[in-house]
Amino acid sequence: MRVSRPVLLVLVCALVALPIAGSAVILQPDDTAAVTDVPVIETPAPEVAPHTVEAAPETAAAGPAAATEAAPVVPAGLAPIGALFSGDGHYCTASVVHSDAGDLVLTAAHCLHEGEGGDYIDDISFAPGYHDGVAPYGMWTAVKTLVAPGWIESSDPDLDVGFITVRQNGNPHPIESVTGANQLGVARGFDNKITMTGYPDDTDAPVVCTNTTSRESEFQMRVDCAGFPEGTSGGPWVTDADPVTKLGTVIGVIGGYQFGGDEADTSYSSYFDTDVQSLYAQSTALG
Repeated sequence: MRVSRPVLLVLVCALVALPIAGSAVILQPDDTAAVTDVPVIETPAPEVAPHTVEAAPETAAAGPAAATEAAPVVPAGLAPIGALFSGDGHYCTASVVHSDAGDLVLTAAHCLHEGEGGDYIDDISFAPGYHDGVAPYGMWTAVKTLVAPGWIESSDPDLDVGFITVRQNGNPHPIESVTGANQLGVARGFDNKITMTGYPDDTDAPVVCTNTTSRESEFQMRVDCAGFPEGTSGGPWVTDADPVTKLGTVIGVIGGYQFGGDEADTSYSSYFDTDVQSLYAQSTALG
């Protein structure tokens, strides 16, 4: 499992605007037998109600501290990727994905819900661009979270994907207008060159790796990248990144089989198909 909850200090600086991604979910024809016969369906009404997150007033609900100096420079492509916090420290990774409302964040389902027999996790906040103990765009509070019924009922590793609606106290602008966003891609096949980013629980900076994905099973992808231990769950797999902005299309997140992998050198992801597309549509409707 790639989830942990260490203690660390978060410093918050001023907001910096970056470009906004400009299109919605990308659905491309799949080149694998496992999903080519899955039709694109009309998005049904959610089978389970979205979870309204309960935030602790002294942490997630608090606004960012005033900046005393200019915000630090954030490397291209890192701004929409950040760490999830609950309680004392960061425990998972997440990233902003494009939506009409501009308020949607993507991560692994097990970062939001404990799975079969468990509950939704409360007191969640997101620090985009987090590095070196600094949250350059402030802390964004999770107000709604949504995972698939199959995850809630049976911890189905093929449905280890979840979405978060976020807000920032005192800021009328959505997170996407501040950080930019990657687009969501579904039915992209199993062989893609991706860049994967995650926040290990024992560091204040992300680890990044680029490699080519492969097929692990019918609805699971894998990639070999060293140094992705606990805390990196939910880290995005980004392909087709713009050479300048480094923003691209997310086709997976660390999770799925073995909650993302029992070994730090191989990571897994649930395959993004029409189930993920439907969950995305339900999440955007909640905004």
